[in-house]
Amino acid sequence: MDLPDFIKAFPGINLPLPEDMVTTHVMRTDDGLAVFFVVHKDVELPPHSHRGQWGTVIKGQVDLTIDGQTQSHRPGDSYFIPTDVVHGAKVYAGSIVMDIFEEPDRYSLKS
Repeated sequence: MDLPDFIKAFPGINLPLPEDMVTTHVMRTDDGLAVFFVVHKDVELPPHSHRGQWGTVIKGQVDLTIDGQTQSHRPGDSYFIPTDVVHGAKVYAGSIVMDIFEEPDRYSLKS
């Protein structure tokens, strides 16, 4: 499954990863940030924390470690990461994931 053109037209965000690894498409409100991550190469995210995050796997696989417990998530699976809980992930090439962040300014928009 590919994202529809209207979602691909959403702006991207600045990530500490090159675009050949991950492409993003975002919607932002005053209350949160919804990000579609399209993963082109395997990505490993080191342990970190921030405010609340909810996500779902649209395509592919995400191995998510939340508070020391690792689970694999596949299409249709969702997850919730509470505020300040340490988590990390491995996201596999070909994956599409949607994450909604409690922080509207979690990432800056590309100009």
